[in-house]
Amino acid sequence: MGLIVNKPASEVRFSDLLDQLSIPAGDAVPDVRVHYGGPVETGRGFVLHTSDYASGAGTMAVADGISMTATLDILEDIALGNGPARSMLGLGYAGWGPGQLESELMRNGWLVSAPTDDILFGRASEHKWTAALKVLGIDPLMLSSSGGSA
Repeated sequence: MGLIVNKPASEVRFSDLLDQLSIPAGDAVPDVRVHYGGPVETGRGFVLHTSDYASGAGTMAVADGISMTATLDILEDIALGNGPARSMLGLGYAGWGPGQLESELMRNGWLVSAPTDDILFGRASEHKWTAALKVLGIDPLMLSSSGGSA
């Protein structure tokens, strides 16, 4: 599974989600950007966050310093100011069948870069793709729409 991190769901506000889920908020509700996480189960939420937070109900380590929690308690903690230092909420996720992602990677269908806090949690979604390419040392002007293998 994967989460899209550069496609904000501009029509959905975090405070509106809290209201819909009847989650009480503190005096200053953090401005958590809600994203379209992918086309699968768009009614489910997944919080990608820094590893300074761990839910008693289930937090999964994703990478060094990055975790994911998909239980309501993280939303409750964020609403009260007790959540992770940095986070993004994805509604839905991207998913692949057995062997599908591996096959796509073998066909050079994906570029894979190391995650950075700015790429995952930064607010400038329109620059995240370019930032990921920069991590790889790739100039986007050098990319071709047709692929191959060497």
